[in-house]
Amino acid sequence: MATVGDILRIKGTEVLSVGPDATVLDAAQRMNERGSGSVLVIEGGVLLGIFTERDVLRRVVAAKRDPALTPVRDVMTTKLVTCEPATETDSCAHVMSDGHIRHMPVLSGGRLAGLVTSGDLLAYQLRDQASTIQQLQGFIFDGR
Repeated sequence: MATVGDILRIKGTEVLSVGPDATVLDAAQRMNERGSGSVLVIEGGVLLGIFTERDVLRRVVAAKRDPALTPVRDVMTTKLVTCEPATETDSCAHVMSDGHIRHMPVLSGGRLAGLVTSGDLLAYQLRDQASTIQQLQGFIFDGR
């Protein structure tokens, strides 16, 4: 069975991050530059939280906070749902779907190992299904 680690081996382990004192404006600009829907909040190598597009809408815009003055630490999500590289992709997908989570940090031995998104899971599943279809077509039509 495929694992989150398989996805990280394909996409890499680099993550977009900011410190907790970064402003919302800085975090949003960095997210825009990278085409990312989230940024991890890290201090001293420790994962403190995640700041997402949803946080911008709910905790900044709707709360009428000034993004240039608001530190990410005040509006980030701190109740993190994480997985490990050995987590099966189907299990991860169910947790993300049930919890309406689009960005999940991956921890290995308590340390950050990467980030997996719902898009990463979908792309991996589609690639896997395409491979299976190709094998079945070869078996049916070519007798292999």
